[in-house]
Parts: sequence; structure tokens; C-alpha cells
Amino acid sequence: MKGSKIREGRTPISISKLTLSDACWPQRLSDRLRVNAPLQLWTRGKLEIVSMHKVGLFCSVRCPGDAILGAYDAARKLRDEGVTVVSGFHSPVEKECLRILLRGTQPIIICLARSLEKIRLPTDWRSAVEAGRLLVISPFEKRPRRPTTESAQYRNEIVAALSDQVLIIHAEASGSVARISQMVHDWKVPKLSLPNNRGESY
Repeated sequence: MKGSKIREGRTPISISKLTLSDACWPQRLSDRLRVNAPLQLWTRGKLEIVSMHKVGLFCSVRCPGDAILGAYDAARKLRDEGVTVVSGFHSPVEKECLRILLRGTQPIIICLARSLEKIRLPTDWRSAVEAGRLLVISPFEKRPRRPTTESAQYRNEIVAALSDQVLIIHAEASGSVARISQMVHDWKVPKLSLPNNRGESY
């Protein structure tokens, strides 16, 4: 595992490269994605988080109101139960779930659809990284500098492959999250359901 530093403002940011030969490499990536698995990941944060039991969180950009409310209840429940959540946190609902999760103390993994190079971590991300509870990962070394449709889909595949369980808030028919839903079904990854309106379990 090799490391380098970039600068975010005045503070140096360490980026590590995680490879297949490293002891903490998530073998599940290789087992599930096979020939499409990344050969390395670029990371920022506490690497041990990748070995924890993880719930993958997904939601399409368009989401009905009742599912949105259920998503926020689910995020609070996952946070309060100390569950490690992995996601791209890219759609509006996913972003709001991240905001809720960052208020807790449980571990989080953010998988980017762009290179980690020259990225400026938001203040709340930086605080979580420094507290040892946030791991930011990317399968991309130099490009793209901005998410693309292709890089976002690959990012979602990596999130799904890393997950022990998944929570799909809403999947638009024939959309990218629907495709992920089929992938995790084929892999027999357990799917969680949204909490009901009494806050009961999944």
C-alpha cells in the first residue's frame, strides 16, 4: 500500500493506494465483479473500516415523497445503531442521508465516481476523517475529475460489491439503481426494507 500527499488548503492530505496484494484488500470486490473488479483503490481515511460489516445505500435521483421520509428515518436508525454505511452519496436523498449519518459516531464509507486527486473535502467530511470514522475511496487515479454517467455506474457497482446488505430507497424503472438491484439479487445480497411509520425495524 503506497501513499502520497496532496494539499487541501494548508493541510496536507494523505492518499493511499490499496492493491490486490494488501492484506486489507476487500476480496469481495474481486469475487463479485470478477474481470470488472478494480485492481487498486485510492483511499483517504481509516482503512480498517473497509473490513467492517457494511450496508450499501442506494437511491435514484427521482424519489417519491413517502420513500424520502422513509430514507431519513432509515438513516437515523442506521446511525443510532452504529451501522457502517457505504454509498456514493450522490443523489439528493443519498446526500441528505449522509448529512444525517455524519451527525453520529458510526463509520461511513464514501465511494467517489471521480479521482481523489485535487479534491477538497467538505468540512464535515474532513472532521469525520480526522476522527477515524470516515473512509473515502475511489477506483480512479487521475481521471475523471468530475463524475460521468459511466464512472457513477462503476462506482455503484463497487458499492454493491462491498456490501454485506443493501438498502435501496427507491429504484427508477430501467435506471442505474434498478440495475444495481438486479446485481445484488444475483449475488444473493440481503436487502433491507425501509422502516415503517412507527420506526420499527427493517
